[in-house]
Amino acid sequence: MKQVDVLVRGAGIVGQCLALSLARSGLQVALQPDPARPDAPPDVRAYALNAASVNLLRGLKVWDGLPAHAATPVYDMHVQGDAGRAIDFSAYEQRVGELAWIVDAPVLERELAAAVRFAPHVTVLPADGHEPVRAALTALCEGKQSASRAALGVVFERHDYGHCALAARLVADEPHLGMARQWFRAPDVLALLPFDAPQPGRSYALVWSLPRERADALLALDDAAFAEALMQATGGEAGALQLASPRAAWPLALARAQAWCGPGWVLLGDAAHVVHPLAGQGLNLGLADVAALARVLAAREPWRGLGEERLLRRYVRERAAPTWAMSTLTDGLLRLFAEPAPVARELRNRGLTLVNRLSPVKRWLTAKALDA
Repeated sequence: MKQVDVLVRGAGIVGQCLALSLARSGLQVALQPDPARPDAPPDVRAYALNAASVNLLRGLKVWDGLPAHAATPVYDMHVQGDAGRAIDFSAYEQRVGELAWIVDAPVLERELAAAVRFAPHVTVLPADGHEPVRAALTALCEGKQSASRAALGVVFERHDYGHCALAARLVADEPHLGMARQWFRAPDVLALLPFDAPQPGRSYALVWSLPRERADALLALDDAAFAEALMQATGGEAGALQLASPRAAWPLALARAQAWCGPGWVLLGDAAHVVHPLAGQGLNLGLADVAALARVLAAREPWRGLGEERLLRRYVRERAAPTWAMSTLTDGLLRLFAEPAPVARELRNRGLTLVNRLSPVKRWLTAKALDA
């Protein structure tokens, strides 16, 4: 039986980053990938990464290896509510180089996998899980459907929004100029994230949160009809949009594990918490988990074991407050903008206008998103 310090279950972005982070501190790590899904749809995901996540990837020697088209900077963000009310964020006003980076998820996973292959302290196990491993600590990074979490008996409290996230890659007939656009309306939230593939300067990653029935109807449309639905939803503000990929959709929920650690095990990323994607912070929370756990393990007392629950609770305490805050924020925003009542619509639109006029509040909100 193979003996390692840490077994990481799940070889997505969070799992691979954790394996690399722990290996850099000299720990022996085994990485257990999830079994391949033969029916997996095309991966059209794109993530908005904040400065903290980019710094983590840069420290792992991964960020600078990404091809140019796989990471696109966001310089400005326009968030629109009802009746033309809006709020704008600017990297220039914030005195930073960019507000975020939009990253191609499958390309990032491939770059991380290449780094893992060359990491001297990381062993990648067969996906079938037949190779026995003994580890002082098992880190579960398997995502929201984590089988290992379920086997431990950890309750995963889940609130189903009744919505789906619809994702695709688009090409516009106008340049995006590094601007992200978002529409908050009852009952949907639509985001166009600037992207440089397949056409540099004119591509977007679409993330559209909709009631499940409406999402199903949009998925059933042909490409031309879907483009027309996009034109109606965006008012043509990003130009004429055409599909450049298949469409994919998945159900949305707010979820949280009742326990994030125990003797010899710990949860990270979506295995511990799931938030609505309207703020684009899901992966940032997971990568912040990675950075926190790596710090806690590196700073442990020499006599303390890696799997001691008292040690792992330090990680949980560090991550509990920011995760709770982001969960509460995204859930509150969704409920506010999903409310169709005229009074609620007027209040949220006045709120957008007020925040847009208060520069200190805008700077605070932007700083929180950059460092979350």
